[in-house]
Amino acid sequence: MTYESAEAADDRLAARLAPALALLAAVGETGHVTRAAEQLGIPQPTASRRLAALSDLVGAPLVLPSGRGIRLTRAGRTLAAASGRALGAVATAAREVREEIDPASGRVVLGFLHLLGRTLVPSLIRRFRERNPGVRFSLAQGSRQDMLRALREGDIDLVFVAPMPSGDPDLAGRPLAEQELVLSVPPGHRLAGRARVRAAELEGEELVTMEHGYGLRQITDDLCAAAGFEPRIAFEGQESETVRGLVAAGLGVAVLPRTDPGQGGSGVVDVPLSPPLFRTIGVCWVAGERLTPAARAFRDHARAATLDLGPGFRPPTVQGTAD
Repeated sequence: MTYESAEAADDRLAARLAPALALLAAVGETGHVTRAAEQLGIPQPTASRRLAALSDLVGAPLVLPSGRGIRLTRAGRTLAAASGRALGAVATAAREVREEIDPASGRVVLGFLHLLGRTLVPSLIRRFRERNPGVRFSLAQGSRQDMLRALREGDIDLVFVAPMPSGDPDLAGRPLAEQELVLSVPPGHRLAGRARVRAAELEGEELVTMEHGYGLRQITDDLCAAAGFEPRIAFEGQESETVRGLVAAGLGVAVLPRTDPGQGGSGVVDVPLSPPLFRTIGVCWVAGERLTPAARAFRDHARAATLDLGPGFRPPTVQGTAD
Protein backbone atom coordinates (compact mmCIF):
# COMPACT_ATOMS: atom_id res chain seq x y z
CA MET A 1 0.00 0.00 0.00
CA THR A 2 1.25 3.47 -0.88
CA TYR A 3 0.80 6.14 1.75
CA GLU A 4 0.52 9.76 0.66
CA SER A 5 2.59 12.24 2.66
CA ALA A 6 0.80 15.00 4.55
CA GLU A 7 2.47 17.61 2.35
CA ALA A 8 1.33 15.88 -0.84
CA ALA A 9 -2.21 15.56 0.51
CA ASP A 10 -2.27 19.27 1.38
CA ASP A 11 -1.06 20.17 -2.10
CA ARG A 12 -3.71 17.98 -3.71
CA LEU A 13 -6.46 19.50 -1.55
CA ALA A 14 -5.27 23.02 -2.31
CA ALA A 15 -5.33 22.32 -6.05
CA ARG A 16 -8.95 21.12 -5.81
CA LEU A 17 -9.94 24.09 -3.65
CA ALA A 18 -8.34 26.68 -5.94
CA PRO A 19 -11.25 26.97 -8.43
CA ALA A 20 -13.60 27.83 -5.55
CA LEU A 21 -11.49 30.60 -4.00
CA ALA A 22 -13.73 33.36 -5.31
CA LEU A 23 -16.88 31.69 -3.90
CA LEU A 24 -15.33 31.16 -0.47
CA ALA A 25 -14.14 34.77 -0.35
CA ALA A 26 -17.55 36.09 -1.46
CA VAL A 27 -19.40 34.01 1.14
CA GLY A 28 -17.02 35.24 3.81
CA GLU A 29 -17.63 38.84 2.71
CA THR A 30 -21.42 38.75 2.30
CA GLY A 31 -22.46 36.10 4.83
CA HIS A 32 -25.12 34.99 2.36
CA VAL A 33 -25.11 32.40 -0.43
CA THR A 34 -27.55 34.33 -2.65
CA ARG A 35 -25.58 37.57 -2.42
CA ALA A 36 -22.31 35.72 -3.00
CA ALA A 37 -23.82 34.09 -6.09
CA GLU A 38 -25.05 37.46 -7.39
CA GLN A 39 -21.62 38.97 -6.79
CA LEU A 40 -20.00 36.21 -8.84
CA GLY A 41 -22.72 36.08 -11.49
CA ILE A 42 -23.66 32.45 -10.93
CA PRO A 43 -27.02 30.87 -10.00
CA GLN A 44 -27.70 30.48 -6.30
CA PRO A 45 -28.30 26.70 -6.56
CA THR A 46 -24.91 26.34 -8.24
CA ALA A 47 -23.24 28.21 -5.39
CA SER A 48 -24.99 26.04 -2.82
CA ARG A 49 -23.93 22.84 -4.58
CA ARG A 50 -20.33 24.03 -4.78
CA LEU A 51 -20.28 24.85 -1.07
CA ALA A 52 -21.66 21.41 -0.25
CA ALA A 53 -19.05 19.78 -2.48
CA LEU A 54 -16.32 21.79 -0.79
CA SER A 55 -17.52 20.65 2.63
CA ASP A 56 -17.37 17.05 1.46
CA LEU A 57 -13.90 17.63 0.04
CA VAL A 58 -12.59 19.17 3.24
CA GLY A 59 -14.41 16.67 5.44
CA ALA A 60 -16.08 19.30 7.62
CA PRO A 61 -18.94 21.77 7.16
CA LEU A 62 -17.90 25.22 5.97
CA VAL A 63 -21.20 27.05 6.55
CA LEU A 64 -24.14 26.71 8.91
CA PRO A 65 -27.62 28.29 8.72
CA SER A 66 -27.96 31.52 10.66
CA GLY A 67 -31.35 33.19 10.53
CA ARG A 68 -32.06 34.07 6.88
CA GLY A 69 -28.42 33.78 6.00
CA ILE A 70 -25.48 31.61 6.85
CA ARG A 71 -22.41 31.84 9.01
CA LEU A 72 -19.01 30.37 8.40
CA THR A 73 -17.69 27.62 10.60
CA ARG A 74 -14.17 27.86 11.95
CA ALA A 75 -12.93 25.83 8.99
CA GLY A 76 -14.94 28.06 6.67
CA ARG A 77 -13.50 31.23 8.20
CA THR A 78 -9.96 29.90 7.80
CA LEU A 79 -10.48 29.05 4.12
CA ALA A 80 -12.40 32.26 3.38
CA ALA A 81 -9.66 34.43 4.89
CA ALA A 82 -6.99 32.55 2.93
CA SER A 83 -9.10 32.84 -0.22
CA GLY A 84 -9.33 36.61 0.16
CA ARG A 85 -5.59 36.93 0.56
CA ALA A 86 -4.91 34.66 -2.40
CA LEU A 87 -7.34 36.52 -4.65
CA GLY A 88 -5.76 39.82 -3.62
CA ALA A 89 -2.34 38.54 -4.65
CA VAL A 90 -3.72 37.25 -7.97
CA ALA A 91 -5.48 40.58 -8.62
CA THR A 92 -2.23 42.42 -7.99
CA ALA A 93 -0.38 40.12 -10.37
CA ALA A 94 -3.11 40.55 -13.00
CA ARG A 95 -2.77 44.32 -12.74
CA GLU A 96 0.99 44.03 -13.14
CA VAL A 97 0.54 41.81 -16.21
CA ARG A 98 -1.94 44.26 -17.73
CA GLU A 99 0.47 47.12 -17.16
CA GLU A 100 3.31 45.06 -18.60
CA ILE A 101 1.47 44.45 -21.87
CA ASP A 102 -0.11 47.89 -22.16
CA PRO A 103 2.28 50.18 -24.05
CA ALA A 104 0.61 53.25 -22.54
CA SER A 105 1.08 52.23 -18.91
CA GLY A 106 3.60 49.39 -18.92
CA ARG A 107 6.95 49.01 -17.23
CA VAL A 108 10.44 48.79 -18.70
CA VAL A 109 13.29 47.22 -16.73
CA LEU A 110 16.38 48.97 -18.05
CA GLY A 111 19.99 48.13 -17.27
CA PHE A 112 22.97 50.35 -17.99
CA LEU A 113 26.53 51.16 -17.03
CA HIS A 114 27.01 53.74 -14.28
CA LEU A 115 28.62 56.29 -16.58
CA LEU A 116 25.70 56.16 -19.02
CA GLY A 117 23.37 57.39 -16.28
CA ARG A 118 24.75 60.91 -16.58
CA THR A 119 23.47 61.85 -20.05
CA LEU A 120 22.39 58.99 -22.28
CA VAL A 121 19.76 57.28 -20.15
CA PRO A 122 18.11 60.43 -18.72
CA SER A 123 17.88 62.09 -22.14
CA LEU A 124 16.32 59.02 -23.77
CA ILE A 125 13.81 58.46 -20.96
CA ARG A 126 12.84 62.15 -20.83
CA ARG A 127 12.03 62.31 -24.53
CA PHE A 128 10.24 58.95 -24.46
CA ARG A 129 8.01 59.96 -21.53
CA GLU A 130 7.00 63.15 -23.29
CA ARG A 131 4.89 60.91 -25.54
CA ASN A 132 4.38 58.03 -23.10
CA PRO A 133 3.87 59.60 -19.66
CA GLY A 134 2.27 56.48 -18.20
CA VAL A 135 5.22 54.14 -18.77
CA ARG A 136 7.25 53.35 -15.65
CA PHE A 137 10.94 52.45 -15.53
CA SER A 138 12.87 50.22 -13.18
CA LEU A 139 16.57 51.03 -13.47
CA ALA A 140 19.45 48.65 -12.78
CA GLN A 141 23.13 49.62 -12.84
CA GLY A 142 26.24 47.52 -12.74
CA SER A 143 29.17 46.21 -14.69
CA ARG A 144 28.89 45.26 -18.35
CA GLN A 145 29.25 41.60 -17.37
CA ASP A 146 26.50 41.80 -14.74
CA MET A 147 24.12 43.68 -17.03
CA LEU A 148 24.52 41.20 -19.90
CA ARG A 149 24.04 38.28 -17.50
CA ALA A 150 20.83 39.82 -16.14
CA LEU A 151 19.63 40.37 -19.70
CA ARG A 152 20.19 36.73 -20.65
CA GLU A 153 18.47 35.53 -17.47
CA GLY A 154 15.39 37.67 -18.17
CA ASP A 155 15.77 39.96 -15.15
CA ILE A 156 15.89 43.07 -17.35
CA ASP A 157 14.37 43.94 -20.73
CA LEU A 158 17.05 46.09 -22.33
CA VAL A 159 20.62 47.12 -21.56
CA PHE A 160 22.87 49.98 -22.61
CA VAL A 161 26.46 48.73 -22.68
CA ALA A 162 29.86 49.56 -24.11
CA PRO A 163 31.51 47.90 -25.88
CA MET A 164 28.66 45.97 -27.43
CA PRO A 165 28.83 42.16 -27.37
CA SER A 166 29.92 40.64 -30.67
CA GLY A 167 29.53 37.14 -32.02
CA ASP A 168 26.80 36.20 -29.53
CA PRO A 169 23.82 34.63 -31.35
CA ASP A 170 21.65 34.96 -28.24
CA LEU A 171 21.81 38.76 -28.22
CA ALA A 172 20.76 41.43 -30.69
CA GLY A 173 21.67 45.08 -30.54
CA ARG A 174 21.90 48.46 -32.17
CA PRO A 175 24.82 50.94 -31.82
CA LEU A 176 23.68 54.36 -30.62
CA ALA A 177 26.88 56.39 -30.44
CA GLU A 178 30.63 56.20 -30.30
CA GLN A 179 32.49 57.83 -27.43
CA GLU A 180 36.13 58.87 -27.55
CA LEU A 181 38.43 57.49 -24.87
CA VAL A 182 41.51 59.42 -23.81
CA LEU A 183 44.40 59.05 -21.44
CA SER A 184 43.69 60.82 -18.14
CA VAL A 185 46.81 61.93 -16.31
CA PRO A 186 47.42 64.13 -13.27
CA PRO A 187 48.66 67.68 -13.84
CA GLY A 188 52.45 67.75 -14.01
CA HIS A 189 52.68 64.22 -15.40
CA ARG A 190 55.33 63.73 -18.09
CA LEU A 191 52.58 63.16 -20.71
CA ALA A 192 50.29 66.00 -19.61
CA GLY A 193 51.59 68.46 -22.20
CA ARG A 194 51.46 66.09 -25.15
CA ALA A 195 49.06 66.62 -28.08
CA ARG A 196 48.70 62.86 -28.48
CA VAL A 197 50.13 59.73 -26.92
CA ARG A 198 50.61 56.24 -28.31
CA ALA A 199 49.50 53.22 -26.28
CA ALA A 200 53.05 51.81 -26.33
CA GLU A 201 54.19 54.83 -24.29
CA LEU A 202 52.11 53.61 -21.36
CA GLU A 203 54.39 50.63 -20.75
CA GLY A 204 55.73 50.89 -17.23
CA GLU A 205 53.08 53.41 -16.13
CA GLU A 206 50.92 52.55 -13.14
CA LEU A 207 47.35 52.27 -14.39
CA VAL A 208 44.13 52.88 -12.53
CA THR A 209 41.38 50.79 -14.11
CA MET A 210 37.92 49.41 -13.61
CA GLU A 211 37.51 45.93 -12.18
CA HIS A 212 37.24 42.89 -14.43
CA GLY A 213 33.76 42.63 -15.94
CA TYR A 214 33.57 46.32 -16.85
CA GLY A 215 33.81 47.38 -20.47
CA LEU A 216 36.51 50.00 -19.82
CA ARG A 217 38.70 47.32 -18.22
CA GLN A 218 38.33 45.10 -21.27
CA ILE A 219 39.23 48.00 -23.57
CA THR A 220 42.26 48.94 -21.45
CA ASP A 221 43.55 45.37 -21.35
CA ASP A 222 43.05 44.97 -25.12
CA LEU A 223 44.82 48.28 -25.79
CA CYS A 224 47.89 47.25 -23.77
CA ALA A 225 47.94 43.77 -25.30
CA ALA A 226 47.84 45.24 -28.81
CA ALA A 227 50.80 47.47 -27.86
CA GLY A 228 52.74 44.41 -26.69
CA PHE A 229 52.97 44.82 -22.93
CA GLU A 230 51.31 43.69 -19.71
CA PRO A 231 49.62 46.57 -17.84
CA ARG A 232 50.80 47.47 -14.34
CA ILE A 233 47.56 47.82 -12.39
CA ALA A 234 47.86 50.09 -9.37
CA PHE A 235 44.19 50.40 -8.40
CA GLU A 236 40.87 48.94 -9.55
CA GLY A 237 37.48 50.59 -9.13
CA GLN A 238 33.80 50.15 -9.94
CA GLU A 239 32.99 53.69 -11.09
CA SER A 240 34.79 55.83 -13.61
CA GLU A 241 34.56 58.91 -11.39
CA THR A 242 36.39 57.06 -8.62
CA VAL A 243 39.08 56.08 -11.11
CA ARG A 244 39.31 59.72 -12.27
CA GLY A 245 39.67 60.86 -8.66
CA LEU A 246 42.55 58.46 -8.08
CA VAL A 247 44.26 59.81 -11.19
CA ALA A 248 43.77 63.38 -9.95
CA ALA A 249 45.43 62.33 -6.67
CA GLY A 250 48.52 61.29 -8.62
CA LEU A 251 48.08 57.56 -8.07
CA GLY A 252 48.31 56.55 -11.73
CA VAL A 253 46.93 57.15 -15.21
CA ALA A 254 43.76 55.77 -16.77
CA VAL A 255 41.97 55.26 -20.07
CA LEU A 256 38.63 57.04 -19.60
CA PRO A 257 35.97 58.93 -21.55
CA ARG A 258 36.88 62.54 -22.20
CA THR A 259 36.07 64.81 -19.27
CA ASP A 260 32.74 66.60 -19.60
CA PRO A 261 33.50 70.35 -19.78
CA GLY A 262 30.28 70.98 -17.86
CA GLN A 263 31.73 69.24 -14.80
CA GLY A 264 34.15 72.04 -14.11
CA GLY A 265 37.60 71.23 -12.78
CA SER A 266 38.16 67.49 -12.73
CA GLY A 267 41.77 67.65 -11.56
CA VAL A 268 43.04 65.62 -14.54
CA VAL A 269 44.44 66.36 -17.98
CA ASP A 270 42.94 64.53 -20.96
CA VAL A 271 45.45 63.51 -23.62
CA PRO A 272 44.06 62.06 -26.88
CA LEU A 273 45.38 58.67 -27.92
CA SER A 274 47.06 57.98 -31.25
CA PRO A 275 45.36 56.54 -33.16
CA PRO A 276 42.09 57.86 -31.67
CA LEU A 277 40.24 55.33 -29.57
CA PHE A 278 36.44 55.09 -29.50
CA ARG A 279 34.04 52.73 -27.75
CA THR A 280 30.64 51.88 -29.18
CA ILE A 281 27.64 52.41 -26.90
CA GLY A 282 24.54 50.46 -27.86
CA VAL A 283 21.23 49.01 -26.75
CA CYS A 284 20.95 45.22 -26.52
CA TRP A 285 18.12 42.74 -26.05
CA VAL A 286 17.66 38.97 -26.21
CA ALA A 287 17.47 37.87 -29.85
CA GLY A 288 14.14 36.40 -30.90
CA GLU A 289 12.46 37.11 -27.56
CA ARG A 290 9.16 38.91 -27.65
CA LEU A 291 9.44 42.13 -25.68
CA THR A 292 6.47 43.68 -23.91
CA PRO A 293 4.88 46.52 -25.91
CA ALA A 294 6.35 49.14 -23.55
CA ALA A 295 9.87 47.70 -23.75
CA ARG A 296 9.61 47.33 -27.51
CA ALA A 297 8.42 50.93 -27.87
CA PHE A 298 11.35 52.22 -25.80
CA ARG A 299 13.82 50.07 -27.74
CA ASP A 300 12.53 51.46 -31.02
CA HIS A 301 12.67 54.98 -29.57
CA ALA A 302 16.32 54.48 -28.61
CA ARG A 303 17.19 53.04 -32.01
CA ALA A 304 15.56 55.95 -33.84
CA ALA A 305 16.75 58.76 -31.56
CA THR A 306 19.19 61.39 -32.74
CA LEU A 307 21.54 61.70 -29.81
CA ASP A 308 23.35 64.91 -28.92
CA LEU A 309 25.55 63.90 -26.03
CA GLY A 310 28.16 66.61 -26.33
CA PRO A 311 31.91 66.63 -27.01
CA GLY A 312 33.63 63.29 -27.37
CA PHE A 313 30.69 61.57 -29.06
CA ARG A 314 30.01 60.83 -32.70
CA PRO A 315 27.37 58.81 -34.61
CA PRO A 316 28.05 55.07 -34.86
CA THR A 317 30.06 53.96 -37.89
CA VAL A 318 28.55 50.46 -37.98
CA GLN A 319 25.01 49.14 -37.65
CA GLY A 320 23.83 46.45 -35.30
CA THR A 321 21.73 43.36 -35.74
CA ALA A 322 18.04 43.59 -36.50
CA ASP A 323 15.36 41.76 -34.56
